[in-house]
Amino acid sequence: MEQEKRETIGNLRISQEVLATIANFSTKEIDGVASMAYCPASVNLKKFLTKSQTAKSINIEMNDDVAVIDVYVNLKYGAKIPVVSENIQKSVKNAVQNMTGIVVARVNVFVVGIAFDEAAAQ
Repeated sequence: MEQEKRETIGNLRISQEVLATIANFSTKEIDGVASMAYCPASVNLKKFLTKSQTAKSINIEMNDDVAVIDVYVNLKYGAKIPVVSENIQKSVKNAVQNMTGIVVARVNVFVVGIAFDEAAAQ
């Protein structure tokens, strides 16, 4: 029986910006999501002032190579909030884990607003 031998030839570090981008794209693919929303500045004022649009909608906390991801979204009017939220959680968790190998412990979804269709409002 052969044993695999793996040699480490260096380190791999994946930035939180990359994780946020993955989470952002996987969230936008979910039916019922109108747009990403800004996370409150009180969550992380430094990030709010210095980071990109993507990072302002996603907050990631790493603890011993395990991620907790907060996603801030606006949903479309009429969307079933529990269903859409669960779909976001599954999609973000699967995308981040499959693309990076980083374990995602939780994906917290914050519905910040509802977007109304302009044509329906008239």
